[in-house]
Amino acid sequence: MADVLSDKRSATRFRILVEIADRQPAVSQGEIADAVGVTTQAVSEYIRELTEEGLVEKEGRSRYRITKEGVDWLLRTADDVRRYADRVTEDVLGSVQEDAAIATGDISQGDTVTLDMREGLLHATPGEEGPATGVATTDAAAGEDVGVTGFEGIIDLAPGSVTVYQVPPVRSGGSNEVALDELAAEASRANLVLAAGVEAVVALRKTDTEPATTFAVGDVAADAASRGLEVVVVATADAVGRVTDPLRDAGATYEVVDL
Repeated sequence: MADVLSDKRSATRFRILVEIADRQPAVSQGEIADAVGVTTQAVSEYIRELTEEGLVEKEGRSRYRITKEGVDWLLRTADDVRRYADRVTEDVLGSVQEDAAIATGDISQGDTVTLDMREGLLHATPGEEGPATGVATTDAAAGEDVGVTGFEGIIDLAPGSVTVYQVPPVRSGGSNEVALDELAAEASRANLVLAAGVEAVVALRKTDTEPATTFAVGDVAADAASRGLEVVVVATADAVGRVTDPLRDAGATYEVVDL
């Protein structure tokens, strides 16, 4: 869950900063109190804290302005909220739609099942044992696909991350310049390994690792991370931008590392 949604105080702090940014520089604490649903005294205390932390600056009586640091914090936090909302939109249960899951045991139509995500795929376990449940619409043996509807609860899914390892282009030595032991170790820890560029593919093959795909790598990595997977992308330096652009657009957590 986004940190700002972890408790009421954090959420109120976020909302008040948004209201200040929207109303600056003439800020009516009474109007903010009405908008947020707290007392004027509480708004005054929050503004004092935000000012002390350098997120808001006071320009005069009832005149406040959000600082550059405040804007940066607000953008980062809003992005966290957006990513969380996107995940909830995809994974929150409670609609009447039917979805498919992998049965972890024998299931009969009408059984209540517990739902969870494993390796990016929805799984259904016989019985009501977790925070997310549904009702089977088909019969299935363990390992088969089973239809599920009547969703209730929220699937606990922590977003994964992507590490992009740069490989020099062939004109600069290519795969011969890669620390293969380090690459092998990083690839072995990942849920999914992808490659962008010939030099990257060759480097992985030198570690006896075959990438899952070499096409649309950035999009695949972003989707996998959104499903909770830890992804390693090995990319030729010339191809890194084509990988990171989709990751950035999707709001995925990633870092770029030289090998």
